[in-house]
Amino acid sequence: MRDGGRLAAAIDVLTEVEMRHRPVRLALKTWGDGARYAGSKDRAWVSGLVLDVLRRRRSLAWRMGEESPRAAALAALGLLWGWPVERIAAAAGEAPHGPGALSEAEIAALATPRPLDDAPAPVRGDYPDWLEPSLERVFGARRAEELAALAERAPVDLRVNTLKTDPERALKALAPLNAQPAGLLDTAVRMAAPDPTARGGAVETIPAFSKGWFEVQDLGSQIAAAAAGEVKGKQVLDLCAGGGGKTLALAAAMANTGQIYAYDADARRLADTIRRGDRAGVRNLQVRSPVNPDPLKGLEGRMDVVFIDAPCTGSGSWRRHPDTKWRLTAEALARRTADQDAVLDAGAGFVKPGGRIIYVTCSILPEEDEDRVAAFLARHDGFAVRPAPAPAELADRLTPEGFLRLTPLSSATDGFFVAVLEKTPTSDPAKPNP
Repeated sequence: MRDGGRLAAAIDVLTEVEMRHRPVRLALKTWGDGARYAGSKDRAWVSGLVLDVLRRRRSLAWRMGEESPRAAALAALGLLWGWPVERIAAAAGEAPHGPGALSEAEIAALATPRPLDDAPAPVRGDYPDWLEPSLERVFGARRAEELAALAERAPVDLRVNTLKTDPERALKALAPLNAQPAGLLDTAVRMAAPDPTARGGAVETIPAFSKGWFEVQDLGSQIAAAAAGEVKGKQVLDLCAGGGGKTLALAAAMANTGQIYAYDADARRLADTIRRGDRAGVRNLQVRSPVNPDPLKGLEGRMDVVFIDAPCTGSGSWRRHPDTKWRLTAEALARRTADQDAVLDAGAGFVKPGGRIIYVTCSILPEEDEDRVAAFLARHDGFAVRPAPAPAELADRLTPEGFLRLTPLSSATDGFFVAVLEKTPTSDPAKPNP
């Protein structure tokens, strides 16, 4: 495909996302299914432009003075990809597949885009207006800067599996992908964000991946798992295990001692956990599936650690899933906070005296973070907040209450929140207050 056809395709996909409110993944698949002539480079180009537009939709519209998908796509080429106006004009006017010649207004806007200096914070930070009060609570005057960082492309992070190898050997195996130490954790490896017009190197093609030497996992997610503290020889319940990423990180930290139980309310999300565990060399894992009656029977009041990677809006991963930023609603947020209350209440019953809950969200919104912890403590006697363990370099990321908040700007990770809730040794099994 030529540039004009690619540009037209990206505008069509963006229109589908905006007008029909479709997830971008499905919109791109629909386009790809109907464009059998498009090669892998064409698909990467179209996907890259679409995602870059969605990351910065509001600021691009502001700078162009127009909110259409076409205007945003043109602005992304000029402002984000560095194309000169002449090249953009050539692609747009390319017959017969280009989206149409540039207007005089478009040429003027591309040549002299409107500055962002006087734009409102939600425009500079590329987020919906209705989230302004929440984000101001968390970040204050730096909210636009924090959210702008959450609109950048994300790197690819890996966790070295210490059950199978060590960081030095893993880095040698990953040399073809130019992987480097990510910092903060010895077991974290990072590959730079790929060029938006090209497909990044596939980790699965490295033979050591099949041997279980490493897993794809954001550095923030790895730090959240490490916040469980010393877990060797312990009894650990991963109550919202999902696909098993943090389960495997916890199992590696346990060095195959003690016992880790993986449970998720959606049995389908657990489907790969056993296979991934086998590949990773995990031998202390029990998968408790909800397809079985009373799957967590016998674990009540016995767990040293209940790890709760709670269902959330995923606002901390907007770099990777930018369309979800614009599809999030207040109603969806309310549903998630109800889910979080329910899973915290459930988790409390499995913690033994002296044990702890590790409450984690991939969210930057206080309604899902501090507010949920406060509500939990109001409902349950016998739990207290303890400072979340964190790498020394992130000591300043602890809030005054002892919570850990990670963001792309502050820690070069996805957005995460971690709270450690310890059950006092003398407390009875947790029961909600009347």
